[in-house]
Formats: sequence, structure tokens, C-alpha cells
Amino acid sequence: MTILSMKNISKSFFGITVLDDVNLEVLSGEVHALLGENGAGKSTLMNILGGVYKKDSGEITVNGARLENASVHESEKSGVAFVHQELNLFNDLLVFENLFLGKELVYKTGTLNKKAMIARAEELFGSLGVNINPRALTANLETSQKQLLEIAKALDADAKLIILDEPTTALNTSEIEHLFSIVRRLKGTGVSFIFISHKMPEIFTIADRYTVLRNGRFIKSGNIADTNPQELTTLLVGREVSDRAIYEERALGEVIFEMEHCSGDGFHDVSLKVRKGEIIGFTGLAGSGASSLMQTIFGAGRFTSGKVTFLGKEFLDKESFCVNTRAYNIHTAMKTAHIGMMASNRKENSILPFMRILENQYVSEHTLSAFKFHIFKKKEIAKYNDYKGLLNIKANDHADLITSLSGGNQQKVILARLLNTNAAIFLLDNPTQGIDVGAKSEIYKLILRLSEQGKTILVNTLEIPEIEKVADQCVVFYHGRIHAILGRNKIDETTVMLHATGAVPALESGDGQTAQGETEL
Repeated sequence: MTILSMKNISKSFFGITVLDDVNLEVLSGEVHALLGENGAGKSTLMNILGGVYKKDSGEITVNGARLENASVHESEKSGVAFVHQELNLFNDLLVFENLFLGKELVYKTGTLNKKAMIARAEELFGSLGVNINPRALTANLETSQKQLLEIAKALDADAKLIILDEPTTALNTSEIEHLFSIVRRLKGTGVSFIFISHKMPEIFTIADRYTVLRNGRFIKSGNIADTNPQELTTLLVGREVSDRAIYEERALGEVIFEMEHCSGDGFHDVSLKVRKGEIIGFTGLAGSGASSLMQTIFGAGRFTSGKVTFLGKEFLDKESFCVNTRAYNIHTAMKTAHIGMMASNRKENSILPFMRILENQYVSEHTLSAFKFHIFKKKEIAKYNDYKGLLNIKANDHADLITSLSGGNQQKVILARLLNTNAAIFLLDNPTQGIDVGAKSEIYKLILRLSEQGKTILVNTLEIPEIEKVADQCVVFYHGRIHAILGRNKIDETTVMLHATGAVPALESGDGQTAQGETEL
């Protein structure tokens, strides 16, 4: 039985066609993968279905009923729920308050029935097999728990079709498996899913059928069982993309960044030496300390002990711990230590939604050159056009708001912002979030090109294949400590996961590298 039929859907913005005669059919009780590169039209098509945008032409049927330019509320009433890649939750509300926002349960007197809402929340979480406290502050939830909270909201609304937009971007392997087990359980009750992802292994694990869009046009639909990752990738990008390793061995320079027995919020007793031109992969389960360490290196957090040296200059001293602990902040990291960072979770940490694409790109560089009283627009536009070509940013005009771009293209603008600072040390936290398969390959090549130019790059990612493609060495974190340092020839998913989960003892290799204490990279 067909639960969703979208026929001949077209949509233009300011005279630019973003969807051209697109078709999509989803069956009851199936997981349907909606695939396409960044800017292919996936988000626009789903926003039309979800009532955010109005279509220019075409026909939509949900559960046999016509859905004619519905509002968000009308779309939800028809049984459609949209779990966005950038979750629409209020971090300063409690879990049950987010769950019932806009549909609160009340007594006859009109006052809130918190007891009933909490009980209903516990029932919903129980049906998903998850343990989330309805009274918890949403800000304190893990990303995986926030995803499940969104799904619980959809179930409470009796959704029969749930759109999952890049749901696994910030999840580790065990969290992804848990999410997929819930999807399979709901699928068995007749709930259908539209699954948007750039990760081929996940698509072939969870999806039943697929539809490919390219440049706003329908390309092909079919059964997952009848295709393979190479064929789908070719459909996505319109050309063959090699999946071979792109790593190239290079001569590394002197040590330019050193940490000795450093601790801070989320990490403990970390010692590292990193060389000029080196690419280091950080990984570990969510909350392992890798991301926290990276944020602290950038000055967004505070070291509580240890010694830190950048480019031969000591910033923190482990004896007195007095060398400008207060002064070491983001501005110091950027201006004095020449560090740049691409933060994870672009919605909360990176994009400035009310600013234009051009402004989002140059804002960091102009923080560094604040003594300059004028911004030369022609110069900034020229740099923007260079980065637009380098990163293949799909944008209509630099004067458009950054929110006009797809998530992946927003990510590319943030990467352009980082490159624009001309830092010596790049910290990349989940850099390919929402990036399509073709663009990922270009990002990997760019990382290697930057290292050849002498840039030092630390990449934090939950995706081990990314580390395999670019890293000289891999640092695996477990419970806030370095559990293993793996040389280039030791990096593989099985070995990394054994250390990331603590399934094997902390590694002490025969070449003098240790997992804790005096660690040399």
C-alpha cells in the first residue's frame, strides 16, 4: 500500500528552479532512502511535504488524501513528522516540556497537568526501549537522546510517516545500532520512514527502497537489494567516484604543538606532540573527551592542569599553572597560537543565521583584524568566489542569508571561514557533517593539500573510514583519556572500536608511544 505519493513536484525560488518535475513514492511499513548531493533538492522536497514551503506545481497524496499546499500543522495532522538534521528542541526546557510543546495536557481549570505529561513521556520512552528522564533538562541530553526525543514527539502525534534527515551524523556505532533497532521495531507496526543520509553502509543496512535526486531532478527509484554502493554513488554525482584511499605519505616538520599531562572538563592527563604538516585523527565514543579537548585547545574551555606549548611559545605552565590561564581564550588561540576551528553542530556553534553567506565567511578573519576599520567588499567577494569554486559551494548569491543553503553547503561556508583565517593549526570537529559523498572526497583531498602546505590538522570524527583516508596517526579516546595511539598501518574499524569501547587494555606500543602519560605523535 502506498502511504505517500508526490507527483511532478516543481519549485522555484527567485526564478531559480530547485525542483523540476520530481516524483517520490513511499510504501507503508518501509524505510525509503532519499538520496542526492548537497543542493540536489532533498530538503526542499521534504520541506514541501512538511508544510514549510508551498509547491509551485504537482500533486501530493498522503494515506489516500490530497495534501494541497498544507501548513506545518496540517501536514502533521495528515500523519507526517519531520525529524530535522538540526534538531528543533529548546535546550532550556525540560524533556517533557519539549515533548508537549504546543499540545500541553491541561486540567479542566486550564492549568498544566505536568503529572499526566510526565507519565505519557515515560510511556513513550518505554515503547522505544530508552531510558530518558522526562524531568531532565534537554540541554543535558546526549545527541542520540535528543534524536529519540524527536521520534517520541512524532509517535505522540500518531505519525505514520517519519522523515529522518541525517539522523546519525553525531552518533557513534552503538547509538546508530540502537536507533536502527527502533526504526525496525516501528516499521513492523506499519510506520514508514524517509531516510536521508550520505552514508552508504547505513543505507544498505536499513533501507528497503531508494530514490535519487540530482540537480533538482528525479533520477531513479528502485529496490536497495537490486543495486550496490558504487552504482548509487554514480547515480548521485553523475560520474564514477573512486573509493580508494587517498592518503599520501609526506615528510613532517618539527614539533609545533605540545601538551603535557593536561586535564580539563571532559579529559584527563593528556600528553601529545604534534608535528608541522601532520594530520591526526581523534576518535572515540560520543563523550569520550576528544571533542572536549579540541574545544579547550581552541580556548572555548579551560585547562585545569598541565603544560601547553604552541609554536614554541608556552601558554600554560604545569608547575604554577599561571601563564595566562584567564587570557587563553578563543581570541588568544586564533591570534597568538594561530589556531582555527571548525566546530561540530553548525546550527548551535557555527552559522550566524541572520547574516548573509558572505558575512558568515569573513566574520572570523575580521575578528582577527579588528584594528582595520573598513571591510573592502570587493576583496571579500573575490575571496568568496575563490572558496566557492574550491569547495563547490552551491549558492545563488553571496548576499543571500546562509539559511537559504542546504545543510551541507552551510558546512562548506564554515570550512571556507576557517580557511580564510590562514591558521597554522586546524581543528576540524566532525568536518563532513551533512556533506555528500562526492564533496567528502574533495574535502579529504583538501585536507591532504593543506598538510602539504605545512598546515597541521586535527580531525575529530566518529567515522573511522575518514581517518583511514587522511590521517598519519589515530588517537583513540576512552572515558576522557587517550586509550591508544595507532600508527597509519594499524588504523582499521575493528581495532579502533576495540579501544574506543575499552574492550582491550590501554595500548603501550613498542616504539615508545604510550596511551597515557608521555605520548608522542
